[in-house]
Amino acid sequence: MEIYDAMSALREKALMDRTFRQKLLDTYRSETPLSDFCRLSTEAGIPLYEMDLLSAGEDYYAAMRRSTNGGGENSPLLTGEDDYYELFIEELKGME
Repeated sequence: MEIYDAMSALREKALMDRTFRQKLLDTYRSETPLSDFCRLSTEAGIPLYEMDLLSAGEDYYAAMRRSTNGGGENSPLLTGEDDYYELFIEELKGME
């Protein structure tokens, strides 16, 4: 399953199951948030691995940087990073 498909499936499951959504949100306060998040996802039948999640965010961010300033790796036009875990948690918070 591709990372984007996995995140979509996880989003759908979180929308349908309030208890599951809360467990995902609780990972944010964990000592190992990303590990716990991926473990919960995998236990729910949606295999998600830390390195895949991190890599997808970095790849997406790098592609965005290249497209915003003609390929310059130190583009001043785009700052920040794309962290799929953080974005997903923020989206879950909005579902409450």
